Amino acid sequence: MNIRLNKKTEIDKLVEIWYKGSLIAHDFIDKDYWKSQQMEMEKKYIPMSETYVISNENDVVGFVSMVDNYLAALFVDVKHQGGGYGKGLLNFIKSQRENIQLKVYKKNHKAVDFYLKNGFVIKEESLDEHTSEEEFLMEWEKS
Repeated sequence: MNIRLNKKTEIDKLVEIWYKGSLIAHDFIDKDYWKSQQMEMEKKYIPMSETYVISNENDVVGFVSMVDNYLAALFVDVKHQGGGYGKGLLNFIKSQRENIQLKVYKKNHKAVDFYLKNGFVIKEESLDEHTSEEEFLMEWEKS
């Protein structure tokens, strides 16, 4: 596993990983919402964040995007989920930060469990204004 900063030429691949992963992980949200967000991810969110990719040989299989201490995105290609890539990315970011916050949809049980197992705690519950779905604010602090 190799983790490094993303290259501009990889943004299309990252958007594809994000989109396919979002459709599966967030099947409780209309897929048109995710489709409508693809351009924002490509032109705004990925370029404005500190994004690291994880690769398997020469193929990018996942990424994590940080905005300061906020984990904005952590996605692994659906074909490679369960292979430790998400945990590898998360541990990489945890080694660089004193604390990390993120938001995750309450109905995304797999992600909530993943973050809880990796030392995050639920700080509060709110409603996502874009989707009207309940979400958790979660936080991790270096001990």
